[in-house]
Amino acid sequence: MEDLMSVVDWSRYQFALTAIYHWLFVPLTLGLSLIVAVMESIYVKTGDVKWLKTTKFWMLLFGINFAIGVATGIILEFEFGTNWSNYSWFVGDIFGAPLAIEGSLAFFMEATFVAVMFFGWNRVGKKFHLASTWLTWLGASISALWILVANAWMQYPVGMEFDPAQMRNVMDNFWALFSGVAVNKYFHSVMSGWALGGVFVIGVSCWFLWKKRNVEFAIRSIKVGGWIGLIGLLLTMWTGDGSAVQVAEKQPMKLAAMEGLYNGSKGQSLVGIGVLNPDKRWNNDKKEYNWAIEIPYGLSILATHDPHAFVPGVSDLINGVAINENGDTINTVSYAERIEMGRASHEALRAYDKARIAGDQAALAAAQKDLEKNYKYFGYGYFDSVDEAIPPIALTFYSFRVMVGLGSYFILFFVFVLFAAYKKEWLQKKSWIQWVAMLSIPLVYLCSQAGWIVAEVGRQPWTVQDLLPTRAAISAISVSSVMVTFWMFAAIFTILLIAEVSIMCRQISKESKKSL
Repeated sequence: MEDLMSVVDWSRYQFALTAIYHWLFVPLTLGLSLIVAVMESIYVKTGDVKWLKTTKFWMLLFGINFAIGVATGIILEFEFGTNWSNYSWFVGDIFGAPLAIEGSLAFFMEATFVAVMFFGWNRVGKKFHLASTWLTWLGASISALWILVANAWMQYPVGMEFDPAQMRNVMDNFWALFSGVAVNKYFHSVMSGWALGGVFVIGVSCWFLWKKRNVEFAIRSIKVGGWIGLIGLLLTMWTGDGSAVQVAEKQPMKLAAMEGLYNGSKGQSLVGIGVLNPDKRWNNDKKEYNWAIEIPYGLSILATHDPHAFVPGVSDLINGVAINENGDTINTVSYAERIEMGRASHEALRAYDKARIAGDQAALAAAQKDLEKNYKYFGYGYFDSVDEAIPPIALTFYSFRVMVGLGSYFILFFVFVLFAAYKKEWLQKKSWIQWVAMLSIPLVYLCSQAGWIVAEVGRQPWTVQDLLPTRAAISAISVSSVMVTFWMFAAIFTILLIAEVSIMCRQISKESKKSL
């Protein structure tokens, strides 16, 4: 068992490492591709060569980032086969469909038009080139759609049924994959990329202002980046509200972890800032927070849009108290009962297999009936105690507050920078604004990564919610092989990141000496 858990842990670390590095590049691709398309649209409409130079500069930085993002994304998909083969077998029929569409449609579309976008200057007409730029953005957005649909399905598995004869899940409703969870996750992730791209453009442009180079170019870029970033962030907050409602309905344990909430109540407050009590457990009476500043009724409003609604905590959920899709408080199946039902479904599956081999149709039908009755909690049968079903609360709790806190900061950031951009002497003369903008680039990446941590760590210990925990999803590989590849990937990804940053900085410095 120790070796098994070591393989599970190291496989999780490796996948998290790859995903974190990959997510450094994806949001910037989504944001910069839109910003470049808007800039080129202004050039085509006005015919002003200054906008052409502006477009080409940001397009160059987009291309550098795009190339590195593709490399990390390919490795990420390979890991499903190398480290998570049981997962791939168990749900590959569903999970593989959106990824196949992404690879055969969106990625090829993106790759085709990105070539025209970079090498089509003076070879195709202005309007055709502009269309290629917009189609590159569209391809990147569609690519993100299919990946996020697949990820959302892991959070809320629908559109499939379990086939005991194959001992795997098969798809029975493709369109069910576009659930409320998927829709909110897609728009939340993509539009947060717009905000990240906006901060990146503003920060780099402020470097030009600090160096007193290409001032007009910098102001132009800040205006476009600022408006797209502000619109993206406002829409991100709106879709975040929808995501919170979906999490409350479909993944209440994740919501409880996000809030560090153990014992819920009606009119539940939301912790704005606080420190968790590390000694608190679901089955003891210790206080939840060492200190906290709370917003009255905040969590009830966030989860249900009803200030008086009941929101369950970790202890409530384990003991069988939850809210249904209508937001009503209900007594549901406790986690101890879920474990028993999960084990019963495992026994029924084994009985089904024996009956199938023996050709006993009566026993086969009885086993299938028992399996269908308990399959909803199939994944809980792998647990030895209810504690194993609780996500890492501290990491989820603090990551959520980093995301929300920095998101609030960036609303003020965009509003202030846009105001200053139209009073351009402010941006030129006040170096502290320039420094704040430049230092905001790492902060927006921290905000983006914190959001990913909330989404993925809050889902633990599941690869597929309620059906397949991480311990049952891994490949039959040795701990040493996973450890070796972990450190190998860590080195490769770090080198790629350093290479990207150094190439970008070199290009920014090089282009700053030109007239833009």
